[in-house]
Order: sequence, then C-alpha cells, then structure tokens
Amino acid sequence: MNELEVRELRYFIAVAEELNFSRAAGRLGMAQPPLSKAIAQMESRLGVRLLERTTRQVSLTNAGLVLLDQARIAVDAVHAAARRARRAGQPAPRLVVAVKPAGDAGLLREILAAYREAGSHLPPPEVVVGGSGEPVAMLRDGRADVALLRSPFDGQGLDSETLVIEPRLAVLPAGHRLAGRRRLRPADLEGEPIPRWKGAAPSATAYDGREAGDGPTGPAPADPPEGPLVSGVEQLLEVVALGQAVAFLARSTTERHQRPDVVYRPVTGLSPSAVMVAWPETSRSAAVAAFVQAAHDVAAHHPDHMTGLAGY
Repeated sequence: MNELEVRELRYFIAVAEELNFSRAAGRLGMAQPPLSKAIAQMESRLGVRLLERTTRQVSLTNAGLVLLDQARIAVDAVHAAARRARRAGQPAPRLVVAVKPAGDAGLLREILAAYREAGSHLPPPEVVVGGSGEPVAMLRDGRADVALLRSPFDGQGLDSETLVIEPRLAVLPAGHRLAGRRRLRPADLEGEPIPRWKGAAPSATAYDGREAGDGPTGPAPADPPEGPLVSGVEQLLEVVALGQAVAFLARSTTERHQRPDVVYRPVTGLSPSAVMVAWPETSRSAAVAAFVQAAHDVAAHHPDHMTGLAGY
C-alpha cells in the first residue's frame, strides 16, 4: 500500500473539518470533483471508509476520526520540520525559548544565565513572550525550540519535566465579602465567576483550581460561571478589582503583582501550579538539551522544587 501524501492529508482535514465537500474545496482553492476523487482514492488505498456520505450530510466514521487526529499531527510535524530546518540553516541560528507572562515562576533569567555558561558553542537564546496557549503552539509549529509552561497543557507530541510546584492563591477584590478571612475553602467561592483566558480551551478557561473527582474537599463542583475574557495577568487583576470575577494565580505571580485593590488568600484544597520545561519529543538538539539541564539545575535550588530530571 502506498503511503498517504501530505497533500492528501490536507485535503482530508479540510473535508473532515467542514463536513461539506463544496466548502472544503473552496477552502483549498480547488474544484469539488478532484477533491471527491482524492478522498475516494485514499479510502480505496486504506481499505476503510473515512466518511459516510448522504445527499444531506457528510459524517466521519471511526476510522475517519482516527485519521483526522493523526493527520493534524502529521501535517503540523511536516510544517514544523520545514520551519526548524530553515531556522537551523540561518547564518546565526538561535535557540528560541517561548514563555507567557508570569509563566516562569521567576526562573527564566537564572536559566538563561546558566545556559550561557554551559558553553560558547551553543546558539544564543532568544526569548519570545506569547499569550495564553501561544508557547505550546509555537513548540508544535516549529517557531520555538523549548518553552516554559504552566500546567495544565496539552502535552501530545511533547516531552516535559516539572521544575517547580507552587501553591496558588485566590484573587479577590479588596472589598469582597471574603477579603477579611485569612484562609478560604473552595466551597466559599462556589458560584463566583472565573475569568476566561483568551485563546485557551473551554476546560482551561473555567478551571477553578481543584482536581477533578474526589479530593480533600469532596467531589469537584460544576463549572463556575464564566467571567470576562482576559488576555493577560494585568487585565485579569483589573476585572477582579472591579468586582467582575475572582481568580486563582500562582504564588510567584501574586508576589510580582501587589496592588491595593485586590487581596490574595490561600485556599484549602486548591490544586498547585506546576512550572514545566517542554520541548518536541522528536528533538535531538544539543542546545535544547543544555537548556533543559540548565532549567533543572536552577530549579533544584528553588524552594518549590519537587522533582528530579528524568533525562533528556
């Protein structure tokens, strides 16, 4: 059986996402008949039906669902490989490090210093600061070589190591009914709206800080009401200060953002925030390995260091 080509995978992804051959053909900039023929040839070569077609609708079979998931990964990997090859071939290649604001627990400057001390043969680091979800996307599409991320994130196709695990605190308006308490329980905050992170998956935007299932405080409650859409910590703090929501932030982030119109309170049973270093699982870069080692060495002296390096 001949292997599927990237072009064919792109065709299938368009049809699978649109579930309409006419729209998919328009999206691809081609006529519908050759697109239909290409999909039929894929099914013939694979020996399975990928799509169920009627006069009214198109739907994915189980085989089609699997291929859609794997095709996206494959196409992304091809694009990422090309982008990384172009960057590696530049006269002065760099190690691109992705991070979002307040996403490093204060470790990044020390990690960069330790990386530079590892040897002059290593390419210089270039830090790119992105919004919510961007560092992971940059790792997948080849724009970044390594990233510092906060859990939870989609780790498919990535290797990672936990550097520090730090507590998170509730963020309340200074005039909130609970602001005077020294410690809160998750039940105290039920029904409070939670800000939604721009660009994050729905499950992450409403994430209220407790692990799913039973825990110290019992079963996790229903998702909290959705608060305003925010794209950064400063905007999040502003909507909290205005009384539009409450939020949860890692301790290191709260230490960097002290302001009189919000208060930070510990919450019993609140899940912690892990800062992780992540890189593509296919990477064999000596520079990435040196950065991961530098990250581990720096984190080992951090008071919230909780894990060892399993090996790059």
